[in-house]
Amino acid sequence: MKKYQTGQIRNMVLMGHGGCGKTMLAEAMLFSVKAIDRFGKVDDGTSTMDYDSEEIKRKISLSTSIAPLEYRDHKINLLDTPGFFDFVGEVKGAIRAADAACIVACAVSGVEVGTEKAWQYAEEEKLARLIVINKMDRENANFNETYQALRDRFGKQIIPLQIPIGAAEKFKGVVDIIKNRAFVMEGGKVVEQPVPEDLSDAVEEYRMLLTESAAESDDDLLAKYLDGAELSQEEIVSGTRKGVISGRIVPVLATSSLKQSGVANLLDVIAQFLPSPVDRGESTGINPNTKADEKRRPVETEPFSALVFKTMADPFVGKLTLFRVLSGTFKSDSQVFNSSKGVAERIGQLFIVKGKSQEPASELSAGDIGAVAKLQETFTGHTLCDKDKPILYPAIEFPKPKLSLAVEPKAKGDEDKIGTGLARLMEEDPTFEVRKDAVTHEIVASGMGDLHIEVITSKLHKKFGVDVTLKTPKISYKETIKGNVKVEGKHKKQSGGRGQFGHVWIEMSPLPSGAGFEFVDKIFGGAVPRNYIPAVEKGLIETMERGVLAGYPVVDVRVALVDGSYHPVDSSEMAFKIAARLAFKKGFMEAKPILLEPIFSVVVHTPEEFMGDVIGDLNKKRGRILGMEPDGREQVVKALAPQAELMKYAIDLRSMTQGRADFTVAFDHFEEVPAQLAEGIIAEAKKHMTEDEE
Repeated sequence: MKKYQTGQIRNMVLMGHGGCGKTMLAEAMLFSVKAIDRFGKVDDGTSTMDYDSEEIKRKISLSTSIAPLEYRDHKINLLDTPGFFDFVGEVKGAIRAADAACIVACAVSGVEVGTEKAWQYAEEEKLARLIVINKMDRENANFNETYQALRDRFGKQIIPLQIPIGAAEKFKGVVDIIKNRAFVMEGGKVVEQPVPEDLSDAVEEYRMLLTESAAESDDDLLAKYLDGAELSQEEIVSGTRKGVISGRIVPVLATSSLKQSGVANLLDVIAQFLPSPVDRGESTGINPNTKADEKRRPVETEPFSALVFKTMADPFVGKLTLFRVLSGTFKSDSQVFNSSKGVAERIGQLFIVKGKSQEPASELSAGDIGAVAKLQETFTGHTLCDKDKPILYPAIEFPKPKLSLAVEPKAKGDEDKIGTGLARLMEEDPTFEVRKDAVTHEIVASGMGDLHIEVITSKLHKKFGVDVTLKTPKISYKETIKGNVKVEGKHKKQSGGRGQFGHVWIEMSPLPSGAGFEFVDKIFGGAVPRNYIPAVEKGLIETMERGVLAGYPVVDVRVALVDGSYHPVDSSEMAFKIAARLAFKKGFMEAKPILLEPIFSVVVHTPEEFMGDVIGDLNKKRGRILGMEPDGREQVVKALAPQAELMKYAIDLRSMTQGRADFTVAFDHFEEVPAQLAEGIIAEAKKHMTEDEE
């Protein structure tokens, strides 16, 4: 592939609801310009973008795929993203590499949740947009209904640049509104024709709408338009391009990926109307040394800088780091500086990525997208730059995991393999986290949903040969007391020869929540010798780690050592440690013991129509609603709820709100478990404690 100037590059992210046809649309674009030599299909497992074995098996995109194509002296980098909500992290990364978004809507299903989410993400990044109404060849396809729904939902900037000729089995091409010509597929080729008579009124109506919007995007054109003069085709194109780049115009097009109809016209629009990196303008970061703001223009004469937007494991070349060059030129066989980590990285061969294949590149200009293998310290969101002219760009903001599941090996002895494998997979996916719970000792994997974690564990099997089962994680309960007590602990053993003797009196009392453990030495007159007092404290701490009530850690307790006795021969550190344990266990059960559960703060962003359902569901989950407040088109519900009730909240909320609501949770405090629930939890824990002992 030849080298392209920055102004000739178009970086476009494909977004939309799962199943709207993004991957097939990318395939059709690639095939139409012979960037690929066969037209693959998702259903057959032969598409360029969905090449991973899990994607082929499930027939859906699970990660962002990239492919460039050359069209009329332009290089168009396509970033095809997953439509399922579990893989939103892939979308967030791809958006940071793009200058424009192609939002794909299905002509049958219309505006779906994923369409709305795609619009929201593009809006957040201030990306220029176009909308493709795809699958026009499907039964019940309806362009006008989908267009009207888009306009009702997103506003009057939604304007057709093309309208379809026919629908379903009669769909055969599109009419270009600006050119006022029809483009029909005949024998696998696009044939230009006059506009069908039955569409001429619609074309005239949309042309007037587009002309007005184009005029509003340019002061000189607006003045001419208001004077009653007619705008030329060139002026409409110029005004429309300015409107698209500014976001005042969002063009709508019609396509059928399978019939490849409307695809050539879509490529025309991408090349002609979407912004290049030059149009997008400079990138802003900070100087990591001085902390002052720094800017970089997307030109080759600026110092080199790039942002890493994805990390992936390639079976042949190892770890592959995907980046967008923001300024200067990135060259193979060079050295760059990772300003996010403060380390130098040796660069080997640069690549242009096309699906699962890579093509070597000697250098990549500002605005282009590429990859490099085997970087040691560089991960998603990091900045690469010239060490003498450093800059640090804002990291990509990825959503926090929503669902956690415990991971257990099917074969004994695979725990280390699981830990290593999951840690490697976590490097690839910033929305995936893994940790070992200090209380339950479970390996807990957290992701965006059950499908996300399921796919991760499938990769664990394929890449690291480990089979696992997934289950709901255990809750990290705690134990404490509500009463005061004074108890005795005595350990006395005589079995010939030297015996064992330790004797203590302790006072136990509750501490405020979060205070932990406090040990007080109140011994006077040597009732317990000084050298045995640390052993008493150690015995207490060891007992608290395993707990008395149900084996959970004990917290918020004050223990004072007030009295005791010793034997000059038989006493030892071990004897006093055992005496302390006996005293603690006895005293704990007499001091009104209770079970504590983790309480989480929950913040739910939901469309107003679902607010009643969200609040009702939180109430059922023993939640306490703290407040509600509006946030744009949504309502924010704040609540506190027990962790035990929130384990499947990601699935529940998605089902309840059709995927339109989002939430975050964070640990807040511990609170007493209601007595009727505590009995069952304690009984279950004791059953497992007995099984472990057996």
